[in-house]
Amino acid sequence: METPKIFESEYRFCLILWEHEPVASGRLVELCKETLGWSKATTYTVIRRLSERGVLKNENTIVSALISKEEAQKSRLEEMVEETFEGSMPAFIAAFSKSKRLSKDEVEQLRQLIDSYED
Repeated sequence: METPKIFESEYRFCLILWEHEPVASGRLVELCKETLGWSKATTYTVIRRLSERGVLKNENTIVSALISKEEAQKSRLEEMVEETFEGSMPAFIAAFSKSKRLSKDEVEQLRQLIDSYED
């Protein structure tokens, strides 16, 4: 099953949801107002839209995610690599490593990840 697309503002909403779920929709309104500066109407609109797309469920005013943070991150990353780097993960890693100096630990983690795919 393909992960539904989550836009940037929706992703920020989901970060709040993942941290607090399951959460009452009224409490979610308060959290979104505090964190994102959203109105009640905006929060309920996002809840409805994400529910329609299968990202979350809202049952008896209790909101919970149907996809994990990891699934959403993976989907967003795959989309970005496809759109920006023509699907090339090596091009993405090269661009990323040029803009951010990797620590020795991060380099070792990447080596271990690559090695795990070769087994």
